[in-house]
Amino acid sequence: MEQIPDRTAIFQTCGSSEHQNNWIDTQDALKKRLVTKDDFTWRLPSSIPERDGEGGGGERKEVLKYVGGVDISFSKEDPSIACGTLVVLDLQSFNVVYADFSVARLHIPYIPGFLAFREAPILWELLKKMKKEAPLVYPQLLMVDGNGLLHPRGFGLACHLGVLADIPTIGIGKNLHHVEGLTQLKVRELLEDGANKEFVDLIGDSGCTLGVAMRATLGALKPIFVSIGHRISLSTAVKVVKLTCKYRVPEPIRQADMRSRDYLRRRAFIQSNS
Repeated sequence: MEQIPDRTAIFQTCGSSEHQNNWIDTQDALKKRLVTKDDFTWRLPSSIPERDGEGGGGERKEVLKYVGGVDISFSKEDPSIACGTLVVLDLQSFNVVYADFSVARLHIPYIPGFLAFREAPILWELLKKMKKEAPLVYPQLLMVDGNGLLHPRGFGLACHLGVLADIPTIGIGKNLHHVEGLTQLKVRELLEDGANKEFVDLIGDSGCTLGVAMRATLGALKPIFVSIGHRISLSTAVKVVKLTCKYRVPEPIRQADMRSRDYLRRRAFIQSNS
């Protein structure tokens, strides 16, 4: 059996379920650094070539090539054991050009609205490690299995991780947060009213658009929920999701999910005593 690396210190910095006020303060502080518009140097493969600067005198923008996906799976035998996974796909070939895993025992329970304090540390460590060891294929964009602005305080896991890593980030939710009057029933009605649409805007009681409910493929019965994470607009986020979906879930996240579950299946882990 393989030992779980002793990474307790990472999780201690996040506090515990008794410190939700501190977590809210942390979210509020990080939220001040949040960017909700396009802020990157690449362009989408299908877009018209752009040039930086006035009058087209600048350099041509590079095409988006490396898209990352992160996900966390949990052991069926011990739900406190988590496997965080980071994959990077070449957007042209859809080949996985990088994959890394980190297994740890999580000491923080899942508390709605505070998922980032449970999952972001292990994912952030994977990104930091990759930036040092494989910078040539470091993702230009990151897709997160979790919500961004579509969150009770407008700062979900995708925002949290995006700000920490300072990377353009998109939140992909498989389930809907009931926030600002949005419910599963209301979203279902919106989708039925727009039966011929690929997606519908999710507008909260405040009048703000928090994300979109999207049928990623023609055969998808269940929508995914796309929202801004960091340094990207919602319209660009939707375009990227369309480019990366072969199935219901964007391929970078699908690959991260499959590989993390397979990694746990093929190994038996015990807690480190070091």
